[in-house]
Amino acid sequence: MIDPFSFAQFFIPLIFIIVIGGIIFNVAKGVSEWHSNNQQPTLTVNTRVVSKRTETSRHMHNHNGHHHHHTTTHYYITFEVESSDRIELSVKGKQYGLIAEGDIGKLTFQGTRYHNFERISNTQN
Repeated sequence: MIDPFSFAQFFIPLIFIIVIGGIIFNVAKGVSEWHSNNQQPTLTVNTRVVSKRTETSRHMHNHNGHHHHHTTTHYYITFEVESSDRIELSVKGKQYGLIAEGDIGKLTFQGTRYHNFERISNTQN
């Protein structure tokens, strides 16, 4: 029979190492993307908005018997440049609300970092 105490001595540190490893990996990935974006030139290109999407995640926390719910929404817009290449960029909620599918304009970005979109016209009108 397996001794529950020795199993816990092995299992708890293993979970701790996995969690800390995941945190370190995500921080390193974020720093790497930030550094990579900083090395890229800032470009302004003619583009058309082809799609928009959101990604929502919900988190529940229990603190001293009180349940706290937290929702996070990430906003993404896909732009198509003149060469027909598509670029999906993460944007803030305000920009997401101001930009519509079919908008034509000038996109300014740096690597995967969105800077600005200046609308020229909307093909839906």
